[in-house]
Amino acid sequence: MSTPSASTADANPLVSPVNSHNEWDPLEEIIVGRLEGATIPSNHPVVACNIPPWTARLQGLAAGLRYPGMLIEPARRELDQFIALLRSLGITVTRPDAVDHRQRFGTPDWSSRGFCNTCPRDSMLVIGDEIIEAPMAWPCRYFEAHSYRGILKDYFRRGARWTAAPKPQLTDELFEADFRIPEAGEPMRHILTEFEPVFDAADFVRAGRDLFVTRSNVTNQMGIDWLRRHLGPGYRIHEIESRCRTPMHIDTTFLPLSPGKLLVNPEYIDVDRLPDVLSSWDILIAPEPDPIGERLLALTSLCGKWLNMNVLMIDGKRVIVERHHTSMLRALEKWGFEPIPCDLLHYAPFGGSFHCATLDIRRRGTLESYFD
Repeated sequence: MSTPSASTADANPLVSPVNSHNEWDPLEEIIVGRLEGATIPSNHPVVACNIPPWTARLQGLAAGLRYPGMLIEPARRELDQFIALLRSLGITVTRPDAVDHRQRFGTPDWSSRGFCNTCPRDSMLVIGDEIIEAPMAWPCRYFEAHSYRGILKDYFRRGARWTAAPKPQLTDELFEADFRIPEAGEPMRHILTEFEPVFDAADFVRAGRDLFVTRSNVTNQMGIDWLRRHLGPGYRIHEIESRCRTPMHIDTTFLPLSPGKLLVNPEYIDVDRLPDVLSSWDILIAPEPDPIGERLLALTSLCGKWLNMNVLMIDGKRVIVERHHTSMLRALEKWGFEPIPCDLLHYAPFGGSFHCATLDIRRRGTLESYFD
């Protein structure tokens, strides 16, 4: 078969199926994670320090085993309803391959079993027409992006840019040997050293030419610097100071909802210490999350209580919100949004809610600057 000439390719330029610059342009295509093959994360200090204490104890005992059906089935029902809702809104939904995450893998320095591919937001970052695979700090997530490779190759063939950050070694030098979670009032510290660049994509949120990031127990300064240099002078990355003692992922701390409107966690954010570029934005203080009555869910959640903030913007007005969190539903309505209630409460043992469970691939919009 003959290869198209350069002139033919120029006459028929590829149009990337990937195009997403912020959290609020009208959503057209999205990746939603899977529960099949989910495995309790392998025991490692970088895992234990990032999840609630009771969950960490259970996780240490059951590490490497499959998640039980009593956790999988309610989460699967809710996930199926969420996907049906997205499709009813005219959004194309793409899914990763089902993977047996219990398979053991390793490098010359360590071995681990996997975790799951429930949260594509963690392992991949979309900047315009580019998808960037993140250099993740949890050893059990080392090959997680491989379950998306079929999707990534398809997007690349159709015109998207596809980048993978340097694969980390994840040797002992990356982790503080005597790390202890800081108590309230103590100086902030993190388990990660600056041995090599690592970051989870979910520690970043996008607002056109400006990105916001929290340094955390899965994202170090080298990781932030790598992305800053990779994106170049056309983008600015602003660091958000978090008061969370166990920081991991920005989307239960700080989330831009539309131009000029920012949702913040009052427990983790001091609004007087936000970057100056946000001075003209309306700061929306998240209401206290509604209590979760299910004891099993409280014991097995990998997340803190602020999942009521983990919402997904369909466009600048419509937003999908967990049905249980009625205080957040009412607050968003008061702020001029159109909340769409949906169930995903039982996804918490697998790492999150609507924002975590998805990766927006295409939003109808262009690259803009929303700040002076």
